[in-house]
Amino acid sequence: MIATIRNRGLLWPTIATLAGLALLISLGNWQMRRLAWKQHLTENITERVHRDPLPLEAVDAAAARGDDIEYTRVAAQGQWLHDREMHLYALDASHGPGFYIITPLKLADGNVLLVNRGFVPNELKETAQRAEGLVAGDVRVVGLVRGPEAHGAFVPPNELKRNIWYWRDIAAMGAEAAGGADGGTAHVHAFFVDAEKDPVPPGGWPIGGTTRLELPNRHLEYALTWYGLAATLVGVFAAFAVARWRRKGTDAGT
Repeated sequence: MIATIRNRGLLWPTIATLAGLALLISLGNWQMRRLAWKQHLTENITERVHRDPLPLEAVDAAAARGDDIEYTRVAAQGQWLHDREMHLYALDASHGPGFYIITPLKLADGNVLLVNRGFVPNELKETAQRAEGLVAGDVRVVGLVRGPEAHGAFVPPNELKRNIWYWRDIAAMGAEAAGGADGGTAHVHAFFVDAEKDPVPPGGWPIGGTTRLELPNRHLEYALTWYGLAATLVGVFAAFAVARWRRKGTDAGT
């Protein structure tokens, strides 16, 4: 059989097609595994955000154990350090470009938690433009835990001197927050909390509840694309092989 395929000039095209088919099918299978992983992750997020909030100490203990704490609902109590707030660039579907207001929350033990209080448009970036929302005294914050993120290749560097941040550099933000909390000696938790929308602060700004819970999931589409390419490859090779087989047969007969 192999000798016949070789004589018909189909050996190497067959090998190349089988290799390409194996690659395309493996890519499709990989996307299906990614689909299952993403669906499981989405289910976990949905379940976590509807739990009763855990105390901050419980989240710290889970993090120390190496548990996944992303999107855990947590509650903390302390006082805002408004003079140390940071401005993280953001785009809002309703209000356009603006900033997330990252405000250190000084806890009863003197340590600090970085809290994303929510979104403000460009014109309300400075605290003087939203003085009503600078709540004083003890506050209780409920929100979702968010971990650090990597600096993307196409994301500008943070501008610390201008207090404009383009990505969540928790280490650098923590250093800024600690300097204002306790002369640089305060411990800053190694995660953010995205504050929930309620209660709405006086004046209405910033708007909380900014966590994106809809994860992009096009893995099924990608898998079908790879499987479709595999089917197309089979069809193209079949047409090529039939034509080559007939031509070689005709040549041999003459």
